[in-house]
Amino acid sequence: MNLNQIAYRIGVIGTVIILVWVGLFKFTTAEAGAIKGLVENHFAMSWMYKVMSVEVVSNVIGVFEVFTGVGLLFSLFYRKIGIYAGAASAVIFITTPGVFKMGEGFPVTDFFILKDIPYLAISLMVYTKSKE
Repeated sequence: MNLNQIAYRIGVIGTVIILVWVGLFKFTTAEAGAIKGLVENHFAMSWMYKVMSVEVVSNVIGVFEVFTGVGLLFSLFYRKIGIYAGAASAVIFITTPGVFKMGEGFPVTDFFILKDIPYLAISLMVYTKSKE
């Protein structure tokens, strides 16, 4: 195994850890409340609060994140799974609109959102590698 393959696997495994960890955290009341503002402003998820409670929305998102993380892990062994897991992971890591605000003449954000940029890159790498 060459260094490029090792780096790819480390990136995927790191993304798996984050998705599973954060996904499981979505089953807590604190996290359900913490993500409400992000979900409400998300172009594809804002409708969820109209049909589900705050806790159920958080749980649904958590299940999606955990399954996606497990899919990414399996993509290391089964290439076809990577197509779906990579695409699902990319969807997760698309940054919520309206996160950046102007503060003292400079754009600021909740900096934890910035982690989504390298994880989005890894998600896209899994997707494209799985299609080769």
